[in-house]
Amino acid sequence: MTASVLGIIGGSGVYDIEMSNARWETVSSPWGEPSDQVRRGEIAGLPVVFMPRHGRGHVYSPTTINYRANIDVMKRAGVTDLISLSAVGSLKEELPPSTFVLVDQFIDRTFGREKTFFGTGCVGHVPFSHPVSPGLADIAAKALEAEGIAHARGGTYVVMEGPQFSTLAESQLYRSWGASVIGMTNMPEAKLAREAEICYCTIAMVTDYDSWHEEHGTVDVAKVIAVMQANAGNAKRLVNRIAMDFPRTHQPCPIGSDMALEFAIMTTPEKRDPALLRKLDAVAGRVLNR
Repeated sequence: MTASVLGIIGGSGVYDIEMSNARWETVSSPWGEPSDQVRRGEIAGLPVVFMPRHGRGHVYSPTTINYRANIDVMKRAGVTDLISLSAVGSLKEELPPSTFVLVDQFIDRTFGREKTFFGTGCVGHVPFSHPVSPGLADIAAKALEAEGIAHARGGTYVVMEGPQFSTLAESQLYRSWGASVIGMTNMPEAKLAREAEICYCTIAMVTDYDSWHEEHGTVDVAKVIAVMQANAGNAKRLVNRIAMDFPRTHQPCPIGSDMALEFAIMTTPEKRDPALLRKLDAVAGRVLNR
């Protein structure tokens, strides 16, 4: 069995977590510069690798994040299971600010980002009907319950390009689709994690009601920041609980997230681009090197 290495990507407000034997490390990627170094350490004896999605000091906007480099670096760091912490707006009355939502679906509305590791010279298609690993979601749900954090299981996350917040018309449109929350960062992150065969789970932390709510109106950034700070404290408690209860050996994903490339590569071996294959050494080495 493969030893578990828990990866944590921290969203807005979560730029570090407490670990023992912690150190910041530089991990190079052929896909360019990641958001930051990774912070490697242990929580309750479990190896943990943390990356601040926007960089320490919140350097990168949702559009300028190098998602491919971030996921590649997590793969190179040995991460088997990845928890994404993300600040979001709520599209439902019953999901007020400070609620944590374990989403299970996404609608990708982004348009300015590189969304795949594959391309001309090595074409790959991974299954993505169920983008969240249910095994990870089960662990997160138990941890949320144990910590007494207000939460909801299930829901759809609309990922918009940003960096502006929604217009009223957009917010009402997304509500008409039945979506639960809206944010700017989980695509293409979730898609790339699937291509890298890393089990992935989003914990969406509600900061506001987006712009649809008649009583709350437009997004108030000052209020968002205040809720974000409170959410960050709960997120750090939650990460500790998840790590304490996390299986020490990697559990096979019920939906095959960790074997997503098994039949995904379409390009015949003699037609594969050597330069692209070198960049794919970490992400797809399991299937390309056999």
